[in-house]
Amino acid sequence: MDTLLRNAELNSELSEKKPSSAPRRHDGGGRGAGRSFQHTLGQPISAVGIGLHSGQRIRISLLPAPIGHGIAFQRTDLPEAAPIPARYDCVVDTKLNTTVGEATNPDNRIATVEHLMAALRGCDIDNALVLVDGPEIPAFDGSAQDFVFLIDCAGQQPQTATRRIIEVIRPVRVEQGESFMELLPNPAPGLGAALDLSLSIDFPAQAIGQQTLSLELTPASFRNELSRSRTFTLKAEIDALHQMGLALGGSLDNAIVVDGGSVLNPAGLRSADEFIRHKMMDAVGDLAMFNGALRARVRGHRPGHALNNLLLRRLFADQQAWRDTAERQPAVVAA
Repeated sequence: MDTLLRNAELNSELSEKKPSSAPRRHDGGGRGAGRSFQHTLGQPISAVGIGLHSGQRIRISLLPAPIGHGIAFQRTDLPEAAPIPARYDCVVDTKLNTTVGEATNPDNRIATVEHLMAALRGCDIDNALVLVDGPEIPAFDGSAQDFVFLIDCAGQQPQTATRRIIEVIRPVRVEQGESFMELLPNPAPGLGAALDLSLSIDFPAQAIGQQTLSLELTPASFRNELSRSRTFTLKAEIDALHQMGLALGGSLDNAIVVDGGSVLNPAGLRSADEFIRHKMMDAVGDLAMFNGALRARVRGHRPGHALNNLLLRRLFADQQAWRDTAERQPAVVAA
């Protein structure tokens, strides 16, 4: 999401929590070696933060879920609100973030899910129920690192079923103006999840400019290369966002603010190319919006939430463009 966020203070459950003694697997290696079966969280965990658009104080809880559950979101502040699956066809808004919602109940919607989705996919969590008592996922520091920390504290539990992996077998491309995103077959050996990403951005602001990044997604590369990258915005956009009732929970503590050739954050950037790293992290989260993992090469220029979601919709609308590799693999029993 490319908008202004506010720093969300983690409550004592996060700021004072030490990593759980529950069994955790941080193999973080290559193309899913030892990770071909599904995983959930080792135990529930909660934290409190600020919603990026509303500025509300919101509690989030991550709960373990059974085999085949996938990721789902549920509002605890709305009586009898139905769980909302983290699926591309449940995305109801892509303006400055990815929002999921219930088609028959417009009030039941949850915004800004992309950073959490990126962390869950980046850490190979397949099944979880996410409870929130407000309309958004907390922003925390504008990156995914606090979500990774929560997952680490909760631990990871292997499950006795093969992970669903969708393999792209012919190109799928979407375009909007000068922007494009495409999925291509990935010739990497094996049948596991292998997501190879290569993205570029081009902003008129001198502090951002043109940036390109290529990365193979693994638990290790997500943690080390993408998870700490923060959202960003242009200083000139802030007043307009506020007038639209957006970014009411924003501060320099959780977003990079750019003014021409200057970065206004006193501590500066976490990496020289933090902007493209954040865009890639967003893409990882947006492309995780289905029950499974993706095996593909991802290529794109000037990606955004709308284009990312359109790409998944286009992929699954073409039955000849993908196959479910789990149907071709024997069941795996977790150790």
